[in-house]
Amino acid sequence: MITIDGERADWERADWLRFADRLLAAAARHASPGRARFDLPGAEGGYGHDVDGLEGFARTFLTAGFRIAGARGTGVDELIERYATGLATGTDPSSPERWVRLTEHGQAKVEAASIALILDLTRPWLWDRLDPRVQERIVDYLSPAVGDDTYPQINWVWFRLVTQTFLRSVGGPWSAREMEADLATHDSFRRADGWLSDGPKRAFDHYTGWALHLYPILWGRMRGASPDKRWVDDLDRYLQDAVALVGGDGSPLLQGRSLIYRFAAAAPFWAGVLAEVPSVPPGQLRHAADRIVRHFADRGAPDADGLLSMGWHGPWRRLAQSYSGPGSPYWASKGLLGIALPEDHPVWTAPSVPLPVERGDVLRVVRAPGWIISGTRADGIVRVINHGTDHGFADQGRADSPLYARIGYSTATSPVLDDSGWTDPVDQSVVLVDADGRTTHRTGMRLIAVREEGLAGSAGPVHWVTSWDDGPDHGEGRAATLREAGHLTVFSLVRGPYEVRFARVDAAAAEAVRLRIGGWAGPLSHLSAILPPGGVPGSTVHDDPGPLPGPARVPWIDHPVRAGVWTATLVALGAGLPRSPHCAVEIGDDVRVTWPDGVLTRHHNFLEE
Repeated sequence: MITIDGERADWERADWLRFADRLLAAAARHASPGRARFDLPGAEGGYGHDVDGLEGFARTFLTAGFRIAGARGTGVDELIERYATGLATGTDPSSPERWVRLTEHGQAKVEAASIALILDLTRPWLWDRLDPRVQERIVDYLSPAVGDDTYPQINWVWFRLVTQTFLRSVGGPWSAREMEADLATHDSFRRADGWLSDGPKRAFDHYTGWALHLYPILWGRMRGASPDKRWVDDLDRYLQDAVALVGGDGSPLLQGRSLIYRFAAAAPFWAGVLAEVPSVPPGQLRHAADRIVRHFADRGAPDADGLLSMGWHGPWRRLAQSYSGPGSPYWASKGLLGIALPEDHPVWTAPSVPLPVERGDVLRVVRAPGWIISGTRADGIVRVINHGTDHGFADQGRADSPLYARIGYSTATSPVLDDSGWTDPVDQSVVLVDADGRTTHRTGMRLIAVREEGLAGSAGPVHWVTSWDDGPDHGEGRAATLREAGHLTVFSLVRGPYEVRFARVDAAAAEAVRLRIGGWAGPLSHLSAILPPGGVPGSTVHDDPGPLPGPARVPWIDHPVRAGVWTATLVALGAGLPRSPHCAVEIGDDVRVTWPDGVLTRHHNFLEE
């Protein structure tokens, strides 16, 4: 074990191997006779049993491949044989266990990339030893990736790139034009300070790390690839923000889709080790990965049988998207990439370096997603105040996703994810309310400012949802018919566990009867009105709002709708805070805030900009 400041020691490499082996052994107990499918327990996914079985194979193959590569093929003969058998069976068109082909279902394109990536990584110990007839069948299985222009222009472009790169390396078909196009598409995702958006929308979430930064680094190590130095520069800059987003207890931020992938959030830190980024030391990268994986390992993931369920700590099926099945959570394998590094790699003996929130309070601005990061060492909570991310486009209204469009996310709270969280936002929101209690949606707001002093703001029309359309749940806002309800401007000043939230109604429809300010969900939340006096407090209790245990109370404060009048609200999240923290605000030539600890800060009067 490697200790850090006398605190809990980091895992040594042997501990990581034991963890990986436990996951692999548990999954193997559910392999089909020919080991081509892993039929893991749980409700069938939205894409059906055949896709579920393929996902179980391909995603555990990631862990197996990292394990084989790190061992340099020594002492892992049974593991090699297990997956070699599955490869032979899955690509046999006459087998009842044959895999869904890329031409039969789009999800097979995702899983094919994992298979291709690991075949390249383990080439001397697996691919090179396969029967030539099996090699031919694998090439045939992967080949429909060439000439297929239906890959979504998001992180999926890397699935086509990885698959074609492997095909090229073994004499299979490939397209230089398509590979160049996919690299150009990735280039279009690049945003400020090393951040990458998952497509043209304001889609900032864990996919930035576990897909858009990970695949370029892994692809650059495939045979015949030509990596771009900018990718390492982007990753290096991104990781300086990413280490600040890990909670003191190791929790990743509960924000964005596909959260059932859990400790896949550790993947970009291992990618940083592989890429030898200059700005974040390897001991801190390993420590961040360690904290994330062990956060889940200590809280029931994997479970007592060694399996990963669809959930966060334990099962919570509604956290999954409609495309998820029982094999889907094994994309968590990406967080175990470090075991591909051999025992003599210097990362395993590098001194541990604490996370930013373990060293002290953190206040950091992230321009691309429009976030303020605020971490407090006393309770280890990391919060994000969000004025620029909604999985949409500026000035284009859409129903809110609670996973993206809330004003705040943290490592200690979940957004409300019951049905009301999708239809009638309240938690971490500023909304207009009609006489029936219907609340407005904010997707499409414009980012006004995000500044180093801990200030961010956004403005834009808000909308009533008048009807809902049926469609798959991919984590973004649901398809709906909208009608404009007004226009709101919101600013946040952030310090430690506190946010002073300023809100103004610029215009409102006649049916808007209240302005509501909603706080964090959960027992560590506090909310109080500052200006004007006389706001009406209330709260809503959600019995099963998210993957964290227990009911959650969401406090809110209502004001009458008065155009042009600023409200100011103290929004707090933290352990050990005063029961009724007091905050004072004065608005004049500048904005003065006296925080609950008595500190006075002065700010240029951004409210008049």
